[in-house]
Amino acid sequence: MPGLTIQNLRFSHPGSSFALQVKDLRVGAGSAFALLGPSGAGKTTLLRLMAGLLKPEIGDVRLDKTSLLSLSEAERRAFRLTQIGMVFQDFALLDYLTVEENILLPHCFHALGKNRAALADHARTLADQLGIERHWQQLAGRLSQGEKQRVAIIRALAHRPRFLFADEPTASLDATRRGQVMELLSRYTREQQATFILVTHDTDLIPLFPDHARVEDFTA
Repeated sequence: MPGLTIQNLRFSHPGSSFALQVKDLRVGAGSAFALLGPSGAGKTTLLRLMAGLLKPEIGDVRLDKTSLLSLSEAERRAFRLTQIGMVFQDFALLDYLTVEENILLPHCFHALGKNRAALADHARTLADQLGIERHWQQLAGRLSQGEKQRVAIIRALAHRPRFLFADEPTASLDATRRGQVMELLSRYTREQQATFILVTHDTDLIPLFPDHARVEDFTA
């Protein structure tokens, strides 16, 4: 089945009793899945395993037909740059770069950099939709938390990834902006037949995700 497939996965932090175990989790293309739970429960850890930023002790994480464990570190990095859009909880922006530079920087190290103009045009369209276009040449360090969060979302979508992994993507947004962002992410998932995984502790988002689970179900 295209999309995300996890089978017989186990991950633990050295020297800690915390462990994640996922026997079978599948999220198809064009589908959205929410992983719920309180802070510190392991949601971010599981998301990073899905993106290949962490490696499990055993098990398999497969994105479409690609097994992340079969890839070298360089191959996983290239796969993320082309196939994955990641919204980090701390935004992962560089304060001394502009909004434009933060969005385009990851793609300067890959072949997508050759399509910089097209990528930038698409990113500016997204920025206009989320009220960020007027900050395009502003330094990220001068943005509010909510503005930074929207920039992080634009960066994740700019290259039209097949997989979208979002860690608390609405935590710094007011109700109006939260609605705009969730509508954008949901529409993107449908139109691009992407696989969308969201982690959150916000129970108000549950009605938007009929397919969801609590991370406690996966912890030992």
